[in-house]
Amino acid sequence: MPTRQRRGESAWAAPLMRSACAGAAFRPSRLLKQMLVLGLGFATSGLAAAAIAQTPAAPAASPVAQSGPPSPATPRETPRSGAAKPGDPLAAIDWLATPAPDAGLPGTVLLEPPVAGSARRPEVTVTPLASLVAPIGLVKPASTGLPVDLWRGSNAEALATLLASVPVRKSPAMQSLMFTLLLSETRPPVEGGERLLLARLDRLMDLGAPDPAQALAEQAGPTRSKARFKRWFDATLLTGDEQQACSALQDRPHLAPDYASRIFCAARLGDWPTAALLLEAAHALDLVDSRQLDLLDRFLNPDVFEDAPPLRAPKSPDPLTFRLYETIGERRPTSNLPRAFAAADLRDIAGWKAQLEAAERLTRIGALNPNHLLGLYTERSPAASGGIWDRVAALQRFETALETGSAEAVSKTLPKVWRAMQTAQIETAFADLFTDQLARIPLDGQAANLAWRIRLLAPTYETASHSPPPSQGRSAFVAAVAQGVPTQELARNGVEQAIAAAFAADSAAPRKLQRLLDNGQLGESILRAMQLFAQGADGNLGDLTDALATFRAVGLEDTARRAALQLLLLDHR
Repeated sequence: MPTRQRRGESAWAAPLMRSACAGAAFRPSRLLKQMLVLGLGFATSGLAAAAIAQTPAAPAASPVAQSGPPSPATPRETPRSGAAKPGDPLAAIDWLATPAPDAGLPGTVLLEPPVAGSARRPEVTVTPLASLVAPIGLVKPASTGLPVDLWRGSNAEALATLLASVPVRKSPAMQSLMFTLLLSETRPPVEGGERLLLARLDRLMDLGAPDPAQALAEQAGPTRSKARFKRWFDATLLTGDEQQACSALQDRPHLAPDYASRIFCAARLGDWPTAALLLEAAHALDLVDSRQLDLLDRFLNPDVFEDAPPLRAPKSPDPLTFRLYETIGERRPTSNLPRAFAAADLRDIAGWKAQLEAAERLTRIGALNPNHLLGLYTERSPAASGGIWDRVAALQRFETALETGSAEAVSKTLPKVWRAMQTAQIETAFADLFTDQLARIPLDGQAANLAWRIRLLAPTYETASHSPPPSQGRSAFVAAVAQGVPTQELARNGVEQAIAAAFAADSAAPRKLQRLLDNGQLGESILRAMQLFAQGADGNLGDLTDALATFRAVGLEDTARRAALQLLLLDHR
């Protein structure tokens, strides 16, 4: 039976191994066989060299003989072991020098064809590395209108800097666009994707949106890095959903942002012995700041500090410190804290006034649905007068007037509620809520003009622009902007002229932004256009024209119109 050559043996070692093992006088052990395979080239090198040197030259074979199958070797008489002839090379192992009795095998035989000549070349599929990265986002591209490769070709560090620094406070249109960029399902760059994700989470928290930040972190995988977990943990502390984050921290304690978070989570999960042990270790090893240790002491041992005076409130607490104060019954106001803390006041554990103030603050930056604000405004009757209570009363009276359908009642209550909304700087939210109802009330005079301008701040601005009141005065340019056809003839000042230039037929993005667009860097060009718009709103009219022209060039026509309308109608900004 033919013997298959073992992997690792040379072609000439295989026949020798078989012939050596075929003799009845000697059957090498398994260890010797392994020694043969591994060391045959070294043990027989001298033997092979001497044999070649002493073998007489054979006559040259004809081409026909060379091309045919090799003839079998001539049988030779096998000498006994140890009967080497004079001049024969010596071998370290006695039986290695014993030739095969009658191997009947040719010389070196190539058992398989050359790989390079016979192997079939595989089909190679080239896939860009960027397409292998899973997109991250809460809103599908079909809903936002933005491509999944929004950040393609841009440097992640530059994008992160822009996301953190682009101002949007003065323009509701820019706020909406920023949230769209942050929440749209997009694929991060091949290099620096983690940096861009962290920048998106940080800006969401800066805008006062811990709920979307928590959801985005959960979709990306919050336990894949310590930095991700830190942002996820902070968001859950402000939304009141820290149970899930603490459970993850219990399984992966190496992700803990600090020692205090491990103590808090152990207690939050009901493991009080572990929490107490960790607190004692923190005391002994000085692992936690002294102020936070005092806070944790009161958190774990409330009965011991029942009559103790309140702790001194920190000026800028982190989310964990804020939550610990809340847990021990010394809840801190959020009005002077970053916006993300205002989301904690939207929970039922906060008073109605705190919820109203937090809702107005978040609505002002576009981080809260206007319907949530309306629900809080109409939840109950005002408890007092002045400040936010006057705004609540004005809105409730206006809503009652709308329900009656009386044009006279609406005409009386509309100016008052509008001034209240201007004071809170939430005019666009008010317009979104009541534009349809205002359109159905037949008003006249100043009330009709005010209602029309309010309707221009709503998403249905273009529909409203086609039915201006008779006494529209200088509102022709505003109506033209809503329709996307403002002209220099209608413009009356520098701002209107800059806006008209952006909507001209020959308007185009500036060169520096057009280069980005030509390279496919859509996301970066939008962010830089938003930066230009902020500078234009502050008085640099050339930047205003460039920003609006860029928005229109990339297909953000609605954003360009709404931003221009808000700049014209929201004078106090």
